[in-house]
Amino acid sequence: MQQALVLLEFSGAAAGILAVDRLLKMSPVALLRCGTVHPGRYLVLAGGSVAAIAEAHAAGLAAAAPLDAVVDDVCLPDPHPQLAGALAGGRRALAGEALGVVEVGTSPGLLRAVDAALKAVPVDLVEVRLADDLGGRALAIVTGRLSDVQEAVAVARERCGERAVWLGDAVLPRLDETLRDVLAEGTRFAACQVRQPAGAETVEG
Repeated sequence: MQQALVLLEFSGAAAGILAVDRLLKMSPVALLRCGTVHPGRYLVLAGGSVAAIAEAHAAGLAAAAPLDAVVDDVCLPDPHPQLAGALAGGRRALAGEALGVVEVGTSPGLLRAVDAALKAVPVDLVEVRLADDLGGRALAIVTGRLSDVQEAVAVARERCGERAVWLGDAVLPRLDETLRDVLAEGTRFAACQVRQPAGAETVEG
């Protein structure tokens, strides 16, 4: 588990690749993921010690500053374990009585919001998606008791940051069981399997 994380979002690949080169030369961090995302932006996610990540963060921002290409950025010196796990591809069971969904206009904004919510409220993070197949948006789903989910969504909205547009949220107090099964596997349309609840009309192929 990384002690600290940094996520930088750039308006284009040229600035993003330059920033990756600079931050890797300046600081001994792990490059966890980088590349292009919709709509033509570039994301860089790195992890390491608090000191190394702070140095990498500064180096990445400095490299892109002359190009005015930083869309948003976040440095988390002590990321919540659930957030770090989700970014590594982990998923948690959708077992709570309520579900909360949040959408933010930048990926760093989402991480900032979700990290704050997880640290403030006892909810479970089911899924995090950053930009890909979302038109540049970022998405997170949390589950838990209804009052906790409501509070988590409120904290996330308050803490997403000035550069991150809050695009929307939803709180579902009693999730439909078919939808619960669907969301337990993910939110991608292409991966969704046909489900026919009892009593549902059959669609002929």
